[in-house]
Amino acid sequence: MMPGKRGTARPVRGIAALGCWALLLVVLLPVLILQSLDARFGAALAVQCVVVVHTGAALARVLTDVRARVIGFGFWLFAYVWLGLAPLAMLATDAYPRGFMVDAQSAFVTTLVVESGLLAYSAGSAVASWRSSRSSTVLEPLLARRLSPARVLLLCGLALLLAVVLIPGQGGLSAFFLSRQAANEAAAAAEPAGTADRAMAAWALSVPAFWALVALVHVPRFTAGDRTLRGLRWLLLPLLIALNATVNNPISQPRFWAGTVLLALVFSASWLRGPRAFRLGAAAVAAVVLVVFPYSDYFRYDKREPVKVVSLAEQFTSNGDYDAFQQIETGVDYVRTHGFTPTAALGPPLFFVPRAAWPGKPDDAGILLARHAGYTFQNLSAPLWIETYMWAGFPSVIAVFGLIGAVGRRIDDLRHRLRRRRGTLAALLVPAFGFYQLVLLRGSLMAIVGPLALLVCIPILITRKAGRRALPPSASAPAPRAQRDALSLSTGGART
Repeated sequence: MMPGKRGTARPVRGIAALGCWALLLVVLLPVLILQSLDARFGAALAVQCVVVVHTGAALARVLTDVRARVIGFGFWLFAYVWLGLAPLAMLATDAYPRGFMVDAQSAFVTTLVVESGLLAYSAGSAVASWRSSRSSTVLEPLLARRLSPARVLLLCGLALLLAVVLIPGQGGLSAFFLSRQAANEAAAAAEPAGTADRAMAAWALSVPAFWALVALVHVPRFTAGDRTLRGLRWLLLPLLIALNATVNNPISQPRFWAGTVLLALVFSASWLRGPRAFRLGAAAVAAVVLVVFPYSDYFRYDKREPVKVVSLAEQFTSNGDYDAFQQIETGVDYVRTHGFTPTAALGPPLFFVPRAAWPGKPDDAGILLARHAGYTFQNLSAPLWIETYMWAGFPSVIAVFGLIGAVGRRIDDLRHRLRRRRGTLAALLVPAFGFYQLVLLRGSLMAIVGPLALLVCIPILITRKAGRRALPPSASAPAPRAQRDALSLSTGGART
């Protein structure tokens, strides 16, 4: 490489920034949590300290990466907060947000399950990064698909039609501005047929409305002509904004989904696709998750008490939103009692098969854990770590998380290379899936696989195959000068 040639040098991670983030995430925050507690040291807490170091260091690397790694950020943010800091407070005090308690051996096995999944994810991600310069025959053409204006307009019309048909069955328009408790009661009164049907109807209303708005904002604009398309765009835009403010608001919708909608809209913007802007945005999201999220359930119930600010340690040990580690402990205890259930792995991919046609269909893992713990409330999480562990133990955990790590890193790399193209599937789907990961990782799979299928399939259906155009090379493998010149000439005059 000739010195002085701009655009050919590989970007370098800021060592000072990495050190500052590592100091904050690996040292200061854990010490702040342990300092306010009367810690009880043991084998499980020792392994948990390793988990905190692992997740904090990995999150620091993502927040200082020279690429915008949305998938990696979503994974490590969840792992650090829900499976790093929160269990650290729980194990140090032997205090948990829910009533079911396990012995020291189960707690130790739980930390090993968590760390084995994290190690497998890191290994899969590392292998994928080493192969980032190679092309992908599946992911590359898929993520390069571009929005089809005609299909986007059809989706907008479908979303508005679904709103007219389904909103009355959800309790009417006013039900979307009630608390989640009151909204569920209103929906049950309007349609007492069944909770599952109402839930699917709600997702069939929320997800198309979300994608219609995102696609309409990012549908490719033309330099001249197509006044009809532009007119329809400006006509539909306020309608879809109003529809999403109604059906996807944080008052009546789950916070994780409302957050996914908002963050996907923000991070799909062209000015946040670059590494520097992404790092700033991701840092802001991490701060909000740590500071604001514990108090974001204000609208969940009708009876609202004054907001009481407490320490992070107290939030982690008393707030049921942080029950992920305790649910994994419950699952480890379940396996000790009932053994592994490999057939449960068939449940999520075959979620659409009715129980009438499949009498032995596996139960939701969250419901199984709630029954095992003796809870009367069964709408609980089942993190992906324990679901995979219940299938076949550590081998299934390692296999699943290794695959997730490799695919996630590959998707992040391809999105980085496509970041300057407007209206691609990479620009729209990757941010949405990256933040929906928090729902996927928290589980349970049977509860979220239906909405996940909608979230992934709809943007694929409203895009079409891109023209034959080579992807720009990755930063780790600079292209020859002749190839770079050809790429720059091929985009001359085009709006990208």
